[in-house]
Amino acid sequence: MEIVIVTGMSGAGKTAALNVFEDLGYYAMDNLPPALIKEFVALIRSSKDNITKIAIVVDIRTRSLYEELIDEVLYLREDGEDISILFLDSKDETLIRRYKELRRPHPLSRTGNIISGIEAERKLLEKVRINSTYILDTSDLKLGELKNRISTLYNLTEEDSNKLNVAIVSFGFKHGIILDADLVFDVRFLPNPFYIEGLKQKNGTNKEVYDFVFSYEQSGVFIEKVVDMLEFLIPHYEEEGKTNLVIGIGCTGGKHRSVAIAEELDKRLSQKGEVTYVSHRDSKYWK
Repeated sequence: MEIVIVTGMSGAGKTAALNVFEDLGYYAMDNLPPALIKEFVALIRSSKDNITKIAIVVDIRTRSLYEELIDEVLYLREDGEDISILFLDSKDETLIRRYKELRRPHPLSRTGNIISGIEAERKLLEKVRINSTYILDTSDLKLGELKNRISTLYNLTEEDSNKLNVAIVSFGFKHGIILDADLVFDVRFLPNPFYIEGLKQKNGTNKEVYDFVFSYEQSGVFIEKVVDMLEFLIPHYEEEGKTNLVIGIGCTGGKHRSVAIAEELDKRLSQKGEVTYVSHRDSKYWK
């Protein structure tokens, strides 16, 4: 089992890095005291889940317990574990700016003086920094760049690290809009199969309904334009480190037009090599 200890300066991006590891398939644990790492690893090994990669954030929030980190890592290595330490650092001015933006005190500054807290933390982390497997300066890294750097350090393929998961969800506006959608398209401009005898009781996964929806030129034009837009957007989303994109396709009841369009959009994007998932939120209302 691969074990990655993510540590480093407060404000250097440990939480963001842990999210990156989780997106890349690692089981993630935040703020675990060093003394509990052995027990945590043993617990993971004894579970029925096939977990082969874990990432653990250990930082100054554990206070005096942090000093035990190197000893725990050495113990696990001697026990045959594949364990590495990723130390995140940033320039002092970057850390100060981030703390000011968040308006939070440094954990080692009782007086609220950020600079004194950073200085104290650097002294405390010096031994861990020297013994780290990798040291990564995040001062000028965007989230997408951080993901790429971590992928390079841990020999993850570009496909594993950058590919965006696209969820296409049909829905009916009368049942409420999708709250977690990144993009929403309203297809109520298309003729409604609901009013066609023989189609009312069927849904958009049915060939007859699908054929009716796409018998109109505007349906094909709409799909072409949406696919074209997504081909432009997806690479930029991936560059910024986005891992999931939720696209909502809505019609009145979420049974006919939105379903047929969602199915076709899923097919088109899949053919272009995108990782897609299609679902129909309001299928419970179908009769």
